[in-house]
Amino acid sequence: MEPGEAVVLTVVSSEPEAEVLCGLLQANGIDCGYRDTEAIDSPLEDFTAAGAREVLVRPSDLEAARSLLPDPD
Repeated sequence: MEPGEAVVLTVVSSEPEAEVLCGLLQANGIDCGYRDTEAIDSPLEDFTAAGAREVLVRPSDLEAARSLLPDPD
């Protein structure tokens, strides 16, 4: 997926959670990726893998990807 051609599907709390969600999406034929969020505002943010991640998908896959997300309950 090229930069600029993705939209944020959801924000998860950690990199392992982003990897699991991307695995689910990819298993269902949806190309995805993830990146750090702007929410990390710490001098150590460049040195740690902790923190929230944005999970990204193509705009054309957004609705299908949303249908695969767990219920918020």
